[in-house]
Amino acid sequence: MRRSSFLLLSASFLAAATLPAVAQQAPLSGNLVLYTSQLEPDAAATVEAFRKLHPGVTVDWVRGGTNQILPRLRAEIAAGSPRADVLLLADSLTFEGLKKEGLLRPSPDVDTGATPAMVHDPDRTYFGTKLMTTGIVMNTRAPFTPKSWADLLRPEARDMTAMPSPSVSGAAGIHIQTLAQDPKLGWDYIEKLAKAGIQPRGGNGAVLQSVAGGERAFGIVVDYMPIREAAKGAPVKYIFPEDGVSAITEPAAILKSSKNPQAAAAFISFLLSAEGQKLASSQGFLPADPNVAPPPGFPDPKTVKVLPLDNARAAAEADATLRRFNQLVGQ
Repeated sequence: MRRSSFLLLSASFLAAATLPAVAQQAPLSGNLVLYTSQLEPDAAATVEAFRKLHPGVTVDWVRGGTNQILPRLRAEIAAGSPRADVLLLADSLTFEGLKKEGLLRPSPDVDTGATPAMVHDPDRTYFGTKLMTTGIVMNTRAPFTPKSWADLLRPEARDMTAMPSPSVSGAAGIHIQTLAQDPKLGWDYIEKLAKAGIQPRGGNGAVLQSVAGGERAFGIVVDYMPIREAAKGAPVKYIFPEDGVSAITEPAAILKSSKNPQAAAAFISFLLSAEGQKLASSQGFLPADPNVAPPPGFPDPKTVKVLPLDNARAAAEADATLRRFNQLVGQ
């Protein structure tokens, strides 16, 4: 009697112990809502690739600029009915603000694969999915080929360098913050750049156009635009300065209000997997995973030095940094 009771108890214990493992292996299902600033073809391809891995999940996605997505999200939160499970937006400072408001879900269940820790929030509330660096674009007929940021201070570059306005471009704003935080560059370099006649103008597209057209010899710009245009025959070349580049990482995060956090974690894990990183590369972006081959025209990711950025500090100092920069350049 005692033996049969022991066997029954053991069987019950083993069954209970295996239930969580079985549950974890169950296919994902339900609806997943993605709000993203990706280009529409990229967003569609990303969703399609994820659904091939998880066909039981239905993905609804809304695409818009960050300045369109955030007001929509806030209106939904105010109404008590936020729809999004996952946000996939351009820059980390946006996510620092959302994190500070307590809107993001810490996600230890996200698998970061081989992507470096520096592109993710240490508290695991948001995760960088790629690298969009800001470096130097030059016209192929420029008087010299710059190798470092200091080269833009050379006499031949005076009044011949354009950059996007940090008031317009999030990447430009992060670039100025990154330079300001760098101990070897800092505000001393930014002030010298202003005295050398740096000209902020609109967004990255306007800068590229001025350099490609020969109006300016040099520009400070995001990488993929000049690399793509050079491949089409435009007279431009993109330079990764040897002292490092700034980068936006197009982070992804799960909202605390997510109705399907398991599928949301799987979606971000896919973005950070080798397959997801290869997809980002095929879309023309430098993968965060240094082991994944970059798109044509990009160097080996292992050779690209990314300047560090304290995102929390940058978010806290964003307004003051913009004011100081605008005063320097007369905007």
